Amino acid sequence: MAFDPLIDGLSATIVLGGTALATVLRSGPRELAQTARALGGLFHPRFSAEQAKADLAGQVNTIRNDGVLRANPRAIGDREFDEATDAMIRTRSLDPLVERHHVHRRNRVAQANAAVRTLAQAAELGPVFGMVGTLVSLSRLPAAGLDPAALNGAISMAVVTTLYGLLLANLLLAPLARAIERQAQAEEQARQDVIDWLTVQLQPAMPHLPAHHEHGARTARAAGALRERQPA
Repeated sequence: MAFDPLIDGLSATIVLGGTALATVLRSGPRELAQTARALGGLFHPRFSAEQAKADLAGQVNTIRNDGVLRANPRAIGDREFDEATDAMIRTRSLDPLVERHHVHRRNRVAQANAAVRTLAQAAELGPVFGMVGTLVSLSRLPAAGLDPAALNGAISMAVVTTLYGLLLANLLLAPLARAIERQAQAEEQARQDVIDWLTVQLQPAMPHLPAHHEHGARTARAAGALRERQPA
């Protein structure tokens, strides 16, 4: 099969350039920056729950053996867990650990959703500009009379621009959006696994609160989890 007829610079410019420009105009600078970060994250090593547990194991053992009152925060290079363990040690409670996790989770989910929306918009625009290319090709037909060569060229450009739009949407933009979504879901599951592990490991080392304080803490955690599940 010859691919030369499928290569056309003007068609590519209309579809790629038009889709990119329309996406930029529809999205704000913040959404574009979040999308760029999310796309870059696809090529970085994924978050590993096992590695995070290994990095936190020393600190966990110290707290379990010596108590949280004698513990000092140790950074592991992960902002969420550094902030969460620091807050937990300062307050001598697991509540700030869970609260910081929820804060970071909301931020990560919001960024991932913004990137997915931006790419989904771009995927919708690809076929639209394929149709724009078709209209451009028809506008190039001579008005004076029917030229077979011009007709063949217009049909060829119409087919190529339509093809470019469909391929751009379905083989690039939509798969990228789903890849970001899947990676975000996998990371949240892994991070929740670490939080659950920390809670189980450190609960016995926490100072016991009075019953009414403990009830209030459970209520606050339940309210935070409910807010987390509510749609934006």
